[in-house]
Amino acid sequence: MAKRLYVGNLPYSTTDEELKSMFAAAGSVESANVISDKFSGRSKGFGFVEMSSDADAQKAIEMFNGQKIGDRAIVVNEARPMTERAPRGGGGYGDRGSY
Repeated sequence: MAKRLYVGNLPYSTTDEELKSMFAAAGSVESANVISDKFSGRSKGFGFVEMSSDADAQKAIEMFNGQKIGDRAIVVNEARPMTERAPRGGGGYGDRGSY
C-alpha cells in the first residue's frame, strides 16, 4: 500500500519532477507534488511524495529528513490525514443590522 510523505522547507525553486527524481533514490515513487499558491502560482515551500510501499517510505524518511537541499535542511515525515476545517469568513459585510 502506498504511503504519503510530507516534505517541508523545500527551496521555492523545487519542481514536481525534481522532487520525484530525488525520492526515486529511496524506492518507487507513485507521485510527487510541490504545493503552490493558487493565486500567485509560487511554491509554498512544501510538498507531498507518495511512495509505493511502507518500506520505501521509511527508507526515504531516513535518507532525506534533515538533508540539505541548497541552503535549506528539508523535513520529511509521514503525512497526517487532512482534517476538516471550518469555512473561512470572507470579504462580505455579513449581517450588520439595519441603521
